[in-house]
Amino acid sequence: MIFVLNKTNSIANQFLAQLRDADIQQDKARFRKNQEKLGEILAYELSKTLKYEAKEIQTPLGTANINIPADEPVLGTILRAGLPFHQGFMNYFDQSASAFVTAYRKVKRNGSFIIQVDHISAPNLDDKVFILCDTMLATGQSIVAVCKELMAQYSIKELHIAAVIASTEGVAHVRANLPKAKLWLCAIDDEMTSKAYIVPGLGDAGDLAFGDKV
Repeated sequence: MIFVLNKTNSIANQFLAQLRDADIQQDKARFRKNQEKLGEILAYELSKTLKYEAKEIQTPLGTANINIPADEPVLGTILRAGLPFHQGFMNYFDQSASAFVTAYRKVKRNGSFIIQVDHISAPNLDDKVFILCDTMLATGQSIVAVCKELMAQYSIKELHIAAVIASTEGVAHVRANLPKAKLWLCAIDDEMTSKAYIVPGLGDAGDLAFGDKV
């Protein structure tokens, strides 16, 4: 299942447009906030697919029956670029635990790269709904490597992957390697550069949110 937010006109397109705008991007706080807003919107859309159970709520004047999620999902992100987007999910799934992963591209002499997963800090994910949030899904290799590492350690009940912008190639890679994962995306772009940056994309999300790396 693939959900693409900008296939339907909504206010989310305004936040996405501001994220892509090279002038507006110079305001780091605004760049982070727009990611957070998009995370909230995708969290809301994703919440519609979760299992619910009826609960009786006592009000000052009586009782009300309300359907609430049966399970709180566990959220996760790959440091550092995904943090603002992950915050949006945390704002809505505000009782959820979180997992954090450090992973990066290790470039070889010939210019190709492999994904190095260095550290995982996670709660018990056995029989849990797990949502991995990362701003960009370019080649898809980082997300696949992280998910496979987590799936080797835990029996995850349901896997969701959320990204602001994905490439067509990255989506295909994730679907081929994680066929049971559900994808939640704000937009899909068709092209990537030789260095695996999405075009038109939005640039380096980590640098734009937190400053240039040394």
